[in-house]
Amino acid sequence: MTYCVGMMLDRGLVLMSDTRTNSGVDNISTFRKMFHWEQPGERIITVMTAGNLATTQAVISQLEERNKAPADRHNSLLEAPTMFKVATIIGDLLQDIIAQRAADNGQKAAAGTFSASMIVAGQIKGMEPRLFLIYPEGNFIESSFDTPFFQIGETKYGRPILIRGYHRDMTFESAVKLMTVSFDSTLKANLSVGLPLDLIVLERDRFTPLHERRIGDGDPYFRSVSASWSEALRTALDGLPDYRFEPAPV
Repeated sequence: MTYCVGMMLDRGLVLMSDTRTNSGVDNISTFRKMFHWEQPGERIITVMTAGNLATTQAVISQLEERNKAPADRHNSLLEAPTMFKVATIIGDLLQDIIAQRAADNGQKAAAGTFSASMIVAGQIKGMEPRLFLIYPEGNFIESSFDTPFFQIGETKYGRPILIRGYHRDMTFESAVKLMTVSFDSTLKANLSVGLPLDLIVLERDRFTPLHERRIGDGDPYFRSVSASWSEALRTALDGLPDYRFEPAPV
C-alpha cells in the first residue's frame, strides 16, 4: 500500500509520500515513490506513484531514460510546452504499460491487476504551477479551488485531517505540519503505509526545490508532532460536553 499527497497553495506546491511496499506482513520493503526532474530556471516536474510496483517502476524507468537521452534526441517530458502536455504524456505512458502487461500475461480482462495511479505536479516558466491526478486509464483531472489537493493510495485515514486543516493561503511550514499529522494518522491506522517519508516543496517561479527531505524512523520533528497531536486530541476530547445517561422517563 501507499500514501501520497500533493497540495496546491498560493505560494506553490507541497508533496509528500511514504516509501513502504509489501506483499504480506513478512515481506516489507522500502521503495521511493517520489521522483522529480528539473531544468533550473525553466521548469520542474514531480511525480508520485501508487499501485502495482512493476507498473510504476516501468513508467518511471522510461521517464528516466528519456531524461538521460543524448542532446541530439528529443525528450518529450522536458520539452513539453505545458504541464497539461506533461500530464498527457505520463498518462498515455501509464495506460500503455498497463495494457501491455495485461496482454503479456493473458489478462486483458483483468488489467486491474497491474493498475496504478500517479500525482504529477510542477511548473514551466511563464505559466502557473499545476497539479494533476492521473488515473490508470491514462485520463486525469487537475486541481482547482474545489479540489486543492490530491491523494493516492491509502487515502481514507488522512483525508479528514487535510479537509479540516487546509486553507490555500497557508504557509509552506503549516502545510508540512498538516501533512505530517495526516501521515501520522494513516501510519497508525494502516501498517502497510510506513516511514521513511519523502517531502518536497516547490515554490512558485523557483524551478528548483525550495526544500527537500527524507523523514526517517526516529525523526525528532515527526515524533514531536505525533506525540503532540495525540495529546491535543485527548485534551480536546476531555473538553467536549460530557454525555450523560438521563433517568428513563416514567
